Amino acid sequence: MDFKNIDTQGYINENISPDINVVDEINKLRKEKNAVILAHFYQRPEIQDIADFIGDSLKLAQEAAKTDADIILFAGVHFMAETAKILSPQKKVLLPDLNAGCSLADSAPYKEFKKFKESYPNHVVVSYVNTTAELKTLTDIVCTSSNAKKIIDSIPKNKEIIFAPDKNLGTYINQITGRNMLLWDGACHVHSEFSIDRIEQLKKENPDALLIAHPECKKELLFIADHVGSTSSLLNFVKKSNKDKFIVATESGILHQMRKSEPRKTFIAAPPEDTKCACNDCEYMKMNTLEKLYLTLKYEKPEIILSNDLINNAKKPIIRMLELS
Repeated sequence: MDFKNIDTQGYINENISPDINVVDEINKLRKEKNAVILAHFYQRPEIQDIADFIGDSLKLAQEAAKTDADIILFAGVHFMAETAKILSPQKKVLLPDLNAGCSLADSAPYKEFKKFKESYPNHVVVSYVNTTAELKTLTDIVCTSSNAKKIIDSIPKNKEIIFAPDKNLGTYINQITGRNMLLWDGACHVHSEFSIDRIEQLKKENPDALLIAHPECKKELLFIADHVGSTSSLLNFVKKSNKDKFIVATESGILHQMRKSEPRKTFIAAPPEDTKCACNDCEYMKMNTLEKLYLTLKYEKPEIILSNDLINNAKKPIIRMLELS
């Protein structure tokens, strides 16, 4: 097998015999290689179903760090695999497709953000976990959508804050904390593309449905939502709610877990601006397939490689967050 092309195509491209049961082979390989498989909530249903852990990015990296696995296979996107490597530097971390990036993480390039930060030397930098390892080295404290309010509330009121990279999440946190953080102009393409008009029409057609939304959505959508929260929060909300129907404004992959946990309830994917589509998928998340997972485990490529200095510096704001939350 020639690995030289991985850098350009981003994944191992090999024809798989139709006689091979990919799921069986994945199960065999993970036992042989002492590997743990992580799947983000936004992954394809068939990938979620074979994962050892399913969840949000930071929680998955933390769970993998607790195991004695030698290999972490992260079915997610690039920054998530980097975070897993930061928290488990001694383990081999694999990502099925190196092209699985993140529009939000990519919206804050290291050099541009470094120059921006230097213009505000007295500001505390709080960065969402959805950032590259490099950007984390410019960060004082990392946060998640679940603990962002708690992190911001822990910072003295007289201290000015830069919040990056998600302007929608930052606007929401400003609103609920009363702060006036300086926001980097970044956004997630999935959560920014929901159609308010189409969602309001859905609400009229389904008056018994609750609208639940991720805080990465635009403020106009969050204003009309019945519940705003992280992906895990949305899942827990539908489990505990006595309502039977929900319009879900986040990446459609979460609907798989919602339907598995609450099969008698109805879940409607909130639509984007594109009138041809009834749901909103992350193109990067959906780059991962069972076939890519199989080949990645088989050849233990592509691997996430980070220098020790990068790992150590990127880990500091994560540890600071864990201390505060």
